[in-house]
Amino acid sequence: MGDFKHLVIVKFKEDVAIEEILKGLEKLALEIEAVKSFEWGQDMEGQEMLRQGFTHAFIMSFHKKEDFTAFLGHSNHVEFSSTFSSAIEKVVVLDFPAVLVKTAA
Repeated sequence: MGDFKHLVIVKFKEDVAIEEILKGLEKLALEIEAVKSFEWGQDMEGQEMLRQGFTHAFIMSFHKKEDFTAFLGHSNHVEFSSTFSSAIEKVVVLDFPAVLVKTAA
């Protein structure tokens, strides 16, 4: 069994300063020790009918589910969640224990 993952896929509202949200997410990941790693990306290649309007993906990794639970309850996360929630038009969230099949060489 691998890490515990928190995957968030979003479509931001039209008038949102996305750069500010990205900075806030990066700051959040750096400040909360329970976060093992954080990465994000913006779709550049997906076909619109497959993308369904979603533009950004965020993945946080945790050593174990308990670390994820600690992250959820952390005051910095709770505070930033309202800012993040008000910036998104659509969201998909998946939280799962990852099954590691192949590691980087």
